[in-house]
Amino acid sequence: MQSPNDVTTGTVMREPGSLADRWITRVAGTAVAWAALTAPCAADTSSVRGVLEDTGLYFTAPLRWDAQNWLQFGASVAAVAIAHESDDEVRAHFEPSRIAGLTRDDPHGKRDFVPAAAMVFGTWALATALDDPGGYEEGRVMLEAGALTGVTTVLIKRAAGRLRPNEAGSVDEWRQGSDSFPSFHASAAFAVGTVLAESGGEDYRWLRRALGYGLATATAYSRVHDNVHWFSDTVAGAALGIATAQFAMGRRGANVRRSSVAVTPMPGGAMLTYSYRFE
Repeated sequence: MQSPNDVTTGTVMREPGSLADRWITRVAGTAVAWAALTAPCAADTSSVRGVLEDTGLYFTAPLRWDAQNWLQFGASVAAVAIAHESDDEVRAHFEPSRIAGLTRDDPHGKRDFVPAAAMVFGTWALATALDDPGGYEEGRVMLEAGALTGVTTVLIKRAAGRLRPNEAGSVDEWRQGSDSFPSFHASAAFAVGTVLAESGGEDYRWLRRALGYGLATATAYSRVHDNVHWFSDTVAGAALGIATAQFAMGRRGANVRRSSVAVTPMPGGAMLTYSYRFE
């Protein structure tokens, strides 16, 4: 029998160049992550086959979801919908003048990839220092989660075509050939951060969660603060990243903790929360 133990984290929370440049950057980044994932296993065809199998199972996962999976999906959709209602208010908080905000600039696009990269390289560096096979495996799970999330994010972006807040006057400018929804930075950071937070033993769980979810939340906050993403873009990215990480950890036999994402309206803003149920 499962007993819920809730752990909640909250926050009131453009890639450079042309649209073509941003797409090239994303595709290249995903390709690099995928290559890094498969390269250490190049001599082991069963491992390569495992990566391909994981990919197939990931994209067909909804066909096998149980009631809990659908409940988590519904909660995530509801969270994104609630966040969408606050998009205009959140933009106004960080960028009071809409006209001044239509700059099409992304001053910190590269910087905002650093937290996710640091978590991966930090995990592998520690594993190398300690000669820890579990650490290497955790790093590979991070890359798998990040790569699968990246591909999914790009596909959703192509379908949504939402204008970014620094190029749109309205929150509901969809199918315009842009790439705001969901946030690539947020989805990648939460995919990697969730693996860091929920892997390993329990001795340093508090530290893992503080680093994993803290860095991911800081990434999402930065994207909204710089007026390059709507609030709901980052909530959708967070939900996608967390769910993908759960899949990747589940495929590696990790003790996956069920989670849900929610947005709670508050006076003057909203709080993004993450709840976990231990199995």
